[in-house]
Amino acid sequence: MTCVFCAIVAGEVPSSSVYADDRVVAFMDLHPVTPGHLLVIPRTHAPTLGDLDPADASRMMTVAQELAEALRASTVPTDGINLLLADGAVAGQEVFHCHLHVIPRTPHDGLVIDAPFASPTRDELDAHADAIRSALDRH
Repeated sequence: MTCVFCAIVAGEVPSSSVYADDRVVAFMDLHPVTPGHLLVIPRTHAPTLGDLDPADASRMMTVAQELAEALRASTVPTDGINLLLADGAVAGQEVFHCHLHVIPRTPHDGLVIDAPFASPTRDELDAHADAIRSALDRH
């Protein structure tokens, strides 16, 4: 199956484009959670965050910042912004071409971000920090 985001980059599938440069493109999400919901994607296919070229990742974030400011300056109601990058199916990734959601927020927009936040002990936090640092050292 062809990657729909690669097809958008190639101009084979229509999109409501907002921004494009040599590294990334940004367009309106076809199934927005709020009005003005945008996607920022790299031109180069990268299924997951780990596959993403660091220069593309950097450019995606820079463009997301610019789009957030453009949303605030536009007529699209925007009182805040959420950025979301889902990496992997268990995280909610549905299109396996890395992408960053730029979601404008307003009071009472219906979008709820809720989780059962834990209260780990300092020993648990330190153990996780040690494991991550150890993996960084090996990487």
